[in-house]
Amino acid sequence: MHIITEQQIAEILDPEVAFFAVQDVFKSMETQAWNFPVVRESLGFQDALYGFKSGFDPASGALGLKAGGYWPHNADKGLANHQSSIFLFDPETGQCKALLAGNTITALRTAAASAVSIDRLAVADPSTLGLVGTGHQSIFQLEAALRVRAFEQVKIWNRSSRDLSKHQALAESYGVACSEAILEEVVRESQVIITITSCMEALFPSDWVNFGTHIAAMGTDTKGKQELDPTVSQRAKRITDEIAQSRTIGEFQHVASDSEILTIGSILQGTATGRTGDDQITIFDGTGVGLQDLACAQAVMKSLGAS
Repeated sequence: MHIITEQQIAEILDPEVAFFAVQDVFKSMETQAWNFPVVRESLGFQDALYGFKSGFDPASGALGLKAGGYWPHNADKGLANHQSSIFLFDPETGQCKALLAGNTITALRTAAASAVSIDRLAVADPSTLGLVGTGHQSIFQLEAALRVRAFEQVKIWNRSSRDLSKHQALAESYGVACSEAILEEVVRESQVIITITSCMEALFPSDWVNFGTHIAAMGTDTKGKQELDPTVSQRAKRITDEIAQSRTIGEFQHVASDSEILTIGSILQGTATGRTGDDQITIFDGTGVGLQDLACAQAVMKSLGAS
């Protein structure tokens, strides 16, 4: 059995590899791959959420699970709030073939899902990217977004003051200006907004969101999770990675039960239509499915020649 560390993964898995791995598995989920029921519980200890995500993709042979969750006080200890490990199994025998550290994969696959949504659903020429939240995930989200659209500027808001020097340096490496702004300015002036928080109530009112905006809601998912005003969700075309998960622990648990929700996979496959006009609001609820992790883990193993 192979044991793959965070350092090894960081040297192999980059935003481009993650983008195509996630895009491909979204397509496969429409035809043959499936995610198994999610287990996600509050530990009643350290305010942590812990659970399992798993699935199987016959196309790639990816079979496995991710165990981990969210520890909100880890930042005080110099650790990432999201902690996880990924197990890959041989679908022919059931034997465990690899154990991979999951933090870098989680960050890159989450950002890749957001980037796939921006690539397929945002207007062609957005000038401003808005980031709402500056936790560990935000730098990955920023780079993934900058790779799929030629933004002119990035505006960032966080509830508490954070050092944005890494975000500014990254944006500047793409020739893009980056600055901190109040939340209303971020929302009103951005054509693409990425929310990356652990909020349980709407961050901003619906009327701040302009027509034509694409929102990628990528925050921590659990029962009661909420980043968006349900009114803006009702105004928008709603897209997610997996509908059942979005309705139970994702952003669309707050919309009417008969509201239409599309999968990003159906849009990628061409069986559903994404954006139909520049004035349309689109929302991608990235709940994070096990197959995204497994697809990226498979990509790492393939690069190591150990798939």
